[in-house]
Amino acid sequence: MRNATRPFGRTLAAMITPFTPSGELDVPGTAALARHLVDEQGCEGLVLNGTTGESPTTTDAEKTQVIETVVEAVGDRAHVIAGASTYDTRHSVRLAQAAEKAGAHGLLLVTPYYNKPTQAGIAAHFEAIADATELPAMLYDIPPRSVLGIGEDTFARLARHERIIAVKDATGDLVKAQRVRVDTGLAVYCGVDELNLAAYATGQVGVVSVVAHLLGRQINAMFDAYDQGDTAKASQINDAILPAVCALMGQGPGVVAVKSGLVTAGLPAGEPRLPLLPAEADLTALIAARLADLKES
Repeated sequence: MRNATRPFGRTLAAMITPFTPSGELDVPGTAALARHLVDEQGCEGLVLNGTTGESPTTTDAEKTQVIETVVEAVGDRAHVIAGASTYDTRHSVRLAQAAEKAGAHGLLLVTPYYNKPTQAGIAAHFEAIADATELPAMLYDIPPRSVLGIGEDTFARLARHERIIAVKDATGDLVKAQRVRVDTGLAVYCGVDELNLAAYATGQVGVVSVVAHLLGRQINAMFDAYDQGDTAKASQINDAILPAVCALMGQGPGVVAVKSGLVTAGLPAGEPRLPLLPAEADLTALIAARLADLKES
């Protein structure tokens, strides 16, 4: 059983993919946003080409270009993790190999969605991808989107693979996540922003966060306080950012809200691609107000 350290850092951003006004990949904007997340928000890692990166609507070539751009921009000072899993194992293997060639430092592998494999099929899917490169891998357990979760016996099997070292837990089930962590030694990262502090307090090693685009500094301050034994201060920070977290994550797809917040802040984002629609005016106003409240506090 492994010692669950922080193999990819502590605060990771599930990075959006910036687009131009015409809907094309914004390459300079991607580099600029990556630098902002690392240098200004304090993110130790960036997770690219995930759901928040609109992976369902970006091409394989665009995914590769995003990785290359981010590696060039911040790869010397942040972990660059590439989403490389779909419901097609062979396609996923190709994505993983392309990510390795593009310079990614690790892989994010989501549970196969839509075709509903068995737990044995889920395990075989992950193992095939992990076998295809030399990169360490983080499994992504998110049954609200994939329908199927990763079973605890499946985690135990997968933890024996030398390159499967971490989990992004987006189940919201802190008890299950704790059992997986204790039983397997996998490093568990929280994937539900509303639970970041609670998850950290139960032994999860960090976060893969959507709201870190705009609240990374506060998340780091919260974790710093907790690590220093000042749980009261950590709770105060968590309480202070909660309205902004709920505005960003509680009104529909997080990528829509975060892109709206980034545009308001003058940072690269662009509109999401269909079938996602841009944030409506009332949500944009709510996010701006919640972020302004934080600046004033």
